[in-house]
Amino acid sequence: MATADLRQELDCSICLNIYTDPVRLRCGHNFCRVCIDRVLDTQEESEVYTCPECRAVFQDRPVLEKNRKLCNIAEHVRCNNPERETGVFCTYPVHSPVPALKTCLMCEASICDIHCKTHKSREHNLIDPTTSLEKRKCSVHKKILEYYCTEDDTCICVSCTLAGEHRGHLVETLDEASEKKKEKLRYVLQTLTTKREETEKRVQSLQERRSEEKEKAAGVTETVTALFRDIRRQLEELEKRVLSEISRQEESVLLSVSDLIQQLEIKKDELSRKMRHIEELCNMSDPVAVLQEPDTGNLCDIEDRERHDDQVSGEGDLDVGLISETLYTGLSDIITGINIGIYVQGPTDILLDVNTAGNNILIPGNMKTVSVSDINQNHPETPERFQDYPQVLSTRSFSSGQYYWEVEVSKSVLCRVGMCYPSIDRRGRQSAIGDNNKSWCLWRYNNQFALRHDSKLIQLPDNIRCDRVRIYLDYEAGQLSFYSLCDPIRHLHTVTATFTEPLHAALCVWDGCIKISGGESGAGRNLQRDR
Repeated sequence: MATADLRQELDCSICLNIYTDPVRLRCGHNFCRVCIDRVLDTQEESEVYTCPECRAVFQDRPVLEKNRKLCNIAEHVRCNNPERETGVFCTYPVHSPVPALKTCLMCEASICDIHCKTHKSREHNLIDPTTSLEKRKCSVHKKILEYYCTEDDTCICVSCTLAGEHRGHLVETLDEASEKKKEKLRYVLQTLTTKREETEKRVQSLQERRSEEKEKAAGVTETVTALFRDIRRQLEELEKRVLSEISRQEESVLLSVSDLIQQLEIKKDELSRKMRHIEELCNMSDPVAVLQEPDTGNLCDIEDRERHDDQVSGEGDLDVGLISETLYTGLSDIITGINIGIYVQGPTDILLDVNTAGNNILIPGNMKTVSVSDINQNHPETPERFQDYPQVLSTRSFSSGQYYWEVEVSKSVLCRVGMCYPSIDRRGRQSAIGDNNKSWCLWRYNNQFALRHDSKLIQLPDNIRCDRVRIYLDYEAGQLSFYSLCDPIRHLHTVTATFTEPLHAALCVWDGCIKISGGESGAGRNLQRDR
């Protein structure tokens, strides 16, 4: 019972037979490679993969790892227990059913190890145990199949070769034909094994890349999160500082105004007293008493005092300019800190080299615009000049670092923008940017977009709206990226290569005009993590 239970552990839960080429999922369960591949293929449309045994969920198609120890155990059990696979028993058992070792085609009987020795002496045709003897006979002559017709690719009997429809055909013995086919199958198996190993290496490489990208994204996320956390802290401190300055000025102004109010209250009381005195004088009937009143002359200085009070009232106002300056200086310091933290600068200054310009394009004095012309410009012929295409290179080359520059393409429906080596051909069919292995470009044609390199196209989706293009170069990383500056900015494609020469900006226009944007020189963007 213990042996039977142990053998059950070697059964694949899908086909219920002993494992064949067993492989293991990440959850730890094992299956025949063919069985689990078939299951995963059916799950592929739903993009959710599950283990048939424990229902563990995998977001990506799981990589199948060969279980070599289990494979060896299953093969050992299969070899020592043939009845496990065939279910065929000896036709001549003595007492109880005995597993068959061979099947005799001559006797049409299955025999065990003991009877097999006798049949060997008779030189009968023995094969692996089977119950399907009808498949081993000729359907026409009902004789054992012994030969293989190479012209019709079918197994035949002796009568077929002598008097049947295969008479005169080139035939081989089954063993010969089988060995030839096995040889072909071994070659196919070797080829498939090599391809599978290459595929496994590719999967492993992509898994490593996925891990690297996840780690990279986590690092950038950590950097950006820390940056925003620091910005919020600085903004909170700036807010406290500005509000404190407002409160300080408010307290000072209110104190000044309170003093002024107190002075005016005193003045108001004085005026009220003088008004009562004057009213009393005005109500006197004795003219001598009115004229002899000594205080009437003091009333003349009221206007001067009021003028002085008006001047005092303009002092101590809230200094909005100082508050604005404090706020502006604080924000400027924060922006400066951000620039240092993520190293952001403007687009690289690109000027066009008229010595490389084709004869049917115009380049105005700012050296940033290219337009096509029907009139031959008759430029002096130089080795650097493009002879057959309306294109031009930049004066500046890039052999290290990170840069980006932008191009307005809204006024041209047939143009190319990109970068190339200075060794690009200047005449001939392969001198167009994108039509050789020394240039890469974004090609716009009839409102469609494609990446072009060495005359090969990578077609971009039809729904791209792109009037302004950004080209970003990371020379050391070997990356050339193209972006559509719509809202929001859209990544179009990134070319990965090992650059072997300096790179020049390259423009080609067949209609309208295109224009380089920006003008400040500087490097590209680089997120720097605090270590």
